[in-house]
Amino acid sequence: MRSCPIERVRNIGFMAHIDAGKTTTTERILYFTGITYKMGEVDEGTAVMDWMVQEQERGITITAAATTCYWKDHRINIIDTPGHVDFTAEVERSLRVLDGAIIILCAVGGVESQSETVWRQADKYRVPRIIYVNKMDRLGADPVRAVDEVRTRLGARPLPIQIPIGTEDKFVGVIDLVEKQEIVWKSDLLGADFEKRPVSAAYLDEVELRRRELLEVLSEVDDELMKKYLEDEEISPEEMKRAIRKGTIELRFYPVLFGASFRNRGVHPLLDAIVDYLPSPVDIPPVKGFHPRTNQPEERKASDSEHFCALVFKIMTDPFLGSLAYFRVYSGKLKVGTPVYNATKDQEERVTRLLEMHSNKRREINEVYAGDIAAFGGMKTLSTGDTLCLKSRPILLEPPTFPEPVVSATIEPRTKADHQKLFSALEKFMSEDPTFKVVQDPMTGQTLVKGMGELHLEIIMDRLVREFGVQARLGRPQVAYKETITREAEGEGKFIRQLGGKGQYGHCVLRLEPLPRGRGFEFVNRLKSGTIPAEFVPEIEKGIREAMEAGLVAGYPVTDVRTILLDSSYHDVDSVAIAYKIAAAQAFKEAGQKAAPVLLEPIMKLEIVTPDEYVGGLVGDINARRGRIEAMELKGSSRVIRAFVPLSEMFGYATVLRTITQGRSSFSLEFFRYDPTPADVQEEIIARIEGRIPFTEARR
Repeated sequence: MRSCPIERVRNIGFMAHIDAGKTTTTERILYFTGITYKMGEVDEGTAVMDWMVQEQERGITITAAATTCYWKDHRINIIDTPGHVDFTAEVERSLRVLDGAIIILCAVGGVESQSETVWRQADKYRVPRIIYVNKMDRLGADPVRAVDEVRTRLGARPLPIQIPIGTEDKFVGVIDLVEKQEIVWKSDLLGADFEKRPVSAAYLDEVELRRRELLEVLSEVDDELMKKYLEDEEISPEEMKRAIRKGTIELRFYPVLFGASFRNRGVHPLLDAIVDYLPSPVDIPPVKGFHPRTNQPEERKASDSEHFCALVFKIMTDPFLGSLAYFRVYSGKLKVGTPVYNATKDQEERVTRLLEMHSNKRREINEVYAGDIAAFGGMKTLSTGDTLCLKSRPILLEPPTFPEPVVSATIEPRTKADHQKLFSALEKFMSEDPTFKVVQDPMTGQTLVKGMGELHLEIIMDRLVREFGVQARLGRPQVAYKETITREAEGEGKFIRQLGGKGQYGHCVLRLEPLPRGRGFEFVNRLKSGTIPAEFVPEIEKGIREAMEAGLVAGYPVTDVRTILLDSSYHDVDSVAIAYKIAAAQAFKEAGQKAAPVLLEPIMKLEIVTPDEYVGGLVGDINARRGRIEAMELKGSSRVIRAFVPLSEMFGYATVLRTITQGRSSFSLEFFRYDPTPADVQEEIIARIEGRIPFTEARR
């Protein structure tokens, strides 16, 4: 039996920039809903949701953790996500399966770089959001500026439904514009003791003005409310809540609340807002997919009576069960012991264990229902993005998409005994994290690990030692360059070989065209029907893809290219698949060399918060790193510098920043896009690869 009707289920996630207070807010929610008996603290390493040793030591969230709590007869499934850009995959896969999100902003920092990233990710999946302006008790808190930045930097429409009472050390509570009452916290440090009272005379005029502004916005989404508003009739809090909920779900606006989670203030109204304004599974459109065999569109409504459908969004290594597969149920129900069909891999497997997760702890359950977020135990064949359904009614859902790694480094075991253990551990990390890759360098034969940044690879190395007891050496991080072409060109490949009796024959003509940045690869077949047997066309595409991996300039993968198959020929006796594959690779390389190939390098968005007196030195350093200043603005007493800088110039930047500013500045980096490398830098990179200049003489 269901513990809670589906209409009273909320699947939400916490997203924010580093140190905005995601995990602290989650810990307060778990305490006030009775799930934990003691509040965990991030700084002390006691946070329930930061269960990994690395998270507790560093005071940051590394992996998304799921839990469940109850508030006012509603079941709230929560996913707490990382704020560091190196672990952005955790945010991406969580948003794919969530119905709503809480975007937490720091009242001092406002909208920061990673705030923009998670907002774009939520836009991509059309996730309704509530904005929670945290740290109202901090020196320099400016809630008005934070709300304005939502409008200017995120291009969104904030809808404040509260007025903060005081700021910094005078922050004592909020005024609820919907209920038209003050919520004031008393001196109780746990934050459980607060008073709801009528609005004080000093705030009455402001409350009337802000409430009228709120009603004007709400009248745009609710016709009945608009009629009452125009006729100056009394509008009840219930009618306002209904309109706020409707507009939030339709992404017309985003309710804004205020609080100071560390001081336990503002969490109770936030819980009420989650219940009142964020959608249940039945409030969002039915999930859409397609039939894996017929490619016909399919959809599933959020109902227990529908056919079962779920999406695996996270894999985690477990020392006892081998692996845990987190999944979201979109429709139907599933019992332990019943078979489930993996439509992505065309496999059927019996469910042996179903688990309800509370961070790294688990509770066995017998059945899951539409809207639930749970985990399978011990099902080794599952991967991130797999669709699970009934074999008799299959459906394939769109998996989450992940960014490509931008940093690579060589890795090797310290001893021969660790060789097998190392690669076994790396395979498990790859199954857990889609942004972590292990490849073989075709030129040197060395093993390369690829990730989203230095911290990402550092955490992997730490986990190798702690979880698997493997000692390994990691080389100096390198940039994951790519290659592309800048103009159209044609090439012809012909492979003819005589092997005694029967020979091998393959031939094709290709045209390459550059694509806009980020489009990847497109293959277009323009052969006339009957030119060659149809089974050879996929072999030609395979040959092209293999040639793309080998590169045109310096051995880096080629991207953003459209390849058009113009012509081919066929030999009745000698034509074989492998020959067409080789011919395609030859044609691609010939055309690629004519198409003015260039190296692409990852460009990072850099944001520095610094005292004003260091701006000159920092700007000079950024220019020396081939950076481009985008904007400089005053935020409180600090200066914020935003710039675009090549990743190759940013290794070890934390030490440089500390030196220039005497440790008084902070910075954040996030991937922006790939851009062509300047000609002199490209020549230097090629010379280094070819061994014409030592690595140590290359630019920083």
